Amino acid sequence: MKQTLSYAACALAASLLLVACKDAPAPPSGGAKVAGAPVSISAIEAEVSGFTLGSSISARTVYVFFDAQCPHCAALWGAAKPLRSQAKFIWVPVAVMNKTSEMQGATLLGSKNPVASMDEHEASLSAGKGGIAVGTDIEANREVVRKNTAVMNRFGFASIPTIVAQHAQTGAMVTQEGSLPTPLLAKLLGLAPPSN
Repeated sequence: MKQTLSYAACALAASLLLVACKDAPAPPSGGAKVAGAPVSISAIEAEVSGFTLGSSISARTVYVFFDAQCPHCAALWGAAKPLRSQAKFIWVPVAVMNKTSEMQGATLLGSKNPVASMDEHEASLSAGKGGIAVGTDIEANREVVRKNTAVMNRFGFASIPTIVAQHAQTGAMVTQEGSLPTPLLAKLLGLAPPSN
């Protein structure tokens, strides 16, 4: 009986951790969040720090709030890579899942090559090895991750990954909480679907 209760408690704790991390089956119509402050791309641009996947001179910018411990964020990382020639994806680390989230996010920010470090991190997570080793000089970047998390929370986003961008064709702001496969991500952002 005691062991059954222990298993039930562990299962409940694991499910609560993943509540904030989700996969989305289809893109929504976009628009601002109901809860929290009105979503502002200019505020996000001014207040968060992240690293870039794609061309740094691209006119199209996509902000992705992600947690280094989130498996759905890892799926979105893979889905965004085929679209990096069409947009610059700014990956903004936040800490919502556990203490390791903040430290690994800070390590990624401080990396000399964050994209290569993120690839290494995601490969390690997929292999069940927990992600990249935490860096030694990360205190300043831990504060950046805390600030990024506060900005995400201020806008009322409830899960990760969270995408904020302007639609490439209409200019309308789109937001998405949860991961999408590449074709649906392209559709959400108004980008051309990748050719096979």
